[in-house]
Amino acid sequence: MKPSAPPPSERSRVRRAEDRGHYDRETIHAIVDAAYLCHVSFVDQRGPLCLPTAAWRVDDHVLIHGSNGSQMMKSLAQGTPACLAITHLDGLVMARSAFSHSMNFRSVVVHGAFEPVPDADKEEMMHRLMDHLAPGRRLEARAPDRNELAATTVLRLPLFEAAAKIRAWGPKDKEEDLSWPVWAGVLPLAQVRQTPRAEACIPADIPTYVQAWAEQQPGPA
Repeated sequence: MKPSAPPPSERSRVRRAEDRGHYDRETIHAIVDAAYLCHVSFVDQRGPLCLPTAAWRVDDHVLIHGSNGSQMMKSLAQGTPACLAITHLDGLVMARSAFSHSMNFRSVVVHGAFEPVPDADKEEMMHRLMDHLAPGRRLEARAPDRNELAATTVLRLPLFEAAAKIRAWGPKDKEEDLSWPVWAGVLPLAQVRQTPRAEACIPADIPTYVQAWAEQQPGPA
C-alpha cells in the first residue's frame, strides 16, 4: 500500500511503517470526524503537557474550546507550537508469536499552531460542535448567551500539516512461525452507541435526531 498523497512536510511524514501513512484530505477528515476527543501536546512554563479535550472539524480546521481561564487555552492562543493526536482502536491482532502481535487502528497527528476563532464566528463554531455531537441538537438546545461566549475561548488548528496512519489487517507472522499450533486472528473492537437514557421529568418521546444518533453505529473507515 502506497501513501495516497505526498506528506505536506518532512515533520509530518510517517517514518515507521511508512506504508501505513495517508495524507489525503478525505482519509484525514473521516478519522477526525469520527472522533469526539483528541489529545493536545505542547510546552509551556510548566514543561511538556499532553491534555485530552473535545474536538470537532470545520472545513480544513480542527477546533477545540475551553474557559478563558484555562492555562492550556491561554498558551495555545498565543501561537505555542502544538501537536494534536486522534486514535481509534479497531482491533487486537493476535499473532502466532508474542513479538508479532499488533493492533488495528486509525489515527491522525496534526502539527502546527492554534489560532483564536474571531468573536464574530465563535457562536457559529459552537453551533457546529452541537452538529458534531448530534445533528439537529443545535435547533433545540439553548444557544450560548453573550456572557458564556465571552468566557469561552475557541481555537482552531489548520489540517495542512496532518498525517493519518492506519492498520487494518490480520497478523503478519514470520515464515517459521506459521506452523506454531496457536489461534491467530483479530479481536475486533468498536465504539457502540447504546440506548439513550433521558433525565428525570423529561418527556418520554425521544427526538428523531436522538433516535437517529443511537441507530447510527460508528465503525472503521
